[in-house]
Amino acid sequence: MVRPASLCTLLLVALAPGLPAAAPAPAGARHGCLASGDGYLRAVLRGALNLDLDWHDAELECEGGPRPDGTGLRVSFAGPAHGDGHRLRIVFGVESVHEGSPGHDLPTNLTVIFEGEERLFATRGDDHCTVDELRQERVGALGGPRRSWRIVARGFCIAPASTLNSDARILMSRFDFAGTATFEDAPREARPAPH
Repeated sequence: MVRPASLCTLLLVALAPGLPAAAPAPAGARHGCLASGDGYLRAVLRGALNLDLDWHDAELECEGGPRPDGTGLRVSFAGPAHGDGHRLRIVFGVESVHEGSPGHDLPTNLTVIFEGEERLFATRGDDHCTVDELRQERVGALGGPRRSWRIVARGFCIAPASTLNSDARILMSRFDFAGTATFEDAPREARPAPH
């Protein structure tokens, strides 16, 4: 039998593959989203829960990169952690955008995870939300196999995200964010040494 906490973990992996598992921050580690201190997430959620989010850099963590199938970009935001282990994580899967490219009217998948509460809402498709405008600003070193970008986007959803059994729904009527995404070159295959 699968325990509810295990089920939530399995669903998170299935709905948001490619995101690294959250690990506790080491003592003295820097908290926040962007090294520049200007990350944020603002969103309006209505339905099973009514939330007006206005998270600023120091109170959130963010990460991102390409979707596993290479068809777009995934950006994740985790809000302030509560003493009881509860935390809200929001994942945007933006279709049809590539490293360094701006975009408009981009289909977007939304996953809202209530960590520590075993609740997960997902749109289960890219046709429920849209990123109106997205731009990418290069940060860090210009060369090398690993590149970071500041991702700035705004958008809306026209249909709600629901729980797996669809008995509860939430609609994110609007959102805007500044987060990060990291891209890495695939490792080159070693060539055999000449004889």
